[in-house]
Amino acid sequence: MHRRRLLDGPAARYDARMVETEPVVAALGRCLLFAGLDERGLMSLAREMRLRRFRRGEVLFHQGDPGDALFVVTSGAVKIGLPSEEGDEAIIATVRRGEFFGELALLDGAPRSATATALEATETLVLPRSRFRELINGEPALRDALLAALTSELRRLTTHVQELHFLDITGRLAARLSRLAQTEGRPGDGGTIRLDAPLTQSDLAAMIGATRQSVNKLLGLFVDDGLLRLERDAIVILDRDGLDRMSRR
Repeated sequence: MHRRRLLDGPAARYDARMVETEPVVAALGRCLLFAGLDERGLMSLAREMRLRRFRRGEVLFHQGDPGDALFVVTSGAVKIGLPSEEGDEAIIATVRRGEFFGELALLDGAPRSATATALEATETLVLPRSRFRELINGEPALRDALLAALTSELRRLTTHVQELHFLDITGRLAARLSRLAQTEGRPGDGGTIRLDAPLTQSDLAAMIGATRQSVNKLLGLFVDDGLLRLERDAIVILDRDGLDRMSRR
């Protein structure tokens, strides 16, 4: 069993225990980026990963920071946002267990293009830039997986821009809730879909380019229309088809 002391910068909190290789291999196996690596390749890679833990609200890196590592989320969730000088934020992505982020700065050497913040207590695996570039150059399967992921992200951002330009706030919120139900929801009673994601109304507003007050008002209207139900720690989607129709008006 490979054991390694974890040392890094002051921004992260580290597991005082040593990291076991087998759980890291399992976590890497859940990430589509490394799906093409065999067991031996995953074992070798696992020995090079560092473990980083973050509290809710803790920043993993800021926009403009040097891009020195790839992050793989093993638990929790991270929001990728663009901060403004006035203190507002535009959330462009949410990354969850089994997903990765931070690759753009590793490819072009430019500073971080966005800020990454933990939405809840989060654990990540970190791969240094030098090793990431070696893998991209030497593993065709990994390179293909990265290209597929970048293409998917570009398509997602294209859809987001389209919604910002052509839908009103009501349509944007309905579309975002429907998409969250598809990608992050879990089945509830009677065909409902539960969104237990740690997203606040402010987070939803930052996703669709609106104010928290507008989102609060629209959620109330969606409740009145029977489209969803608000619970203390969840949004329960009652009628996803209705949300889809709302987004096309």
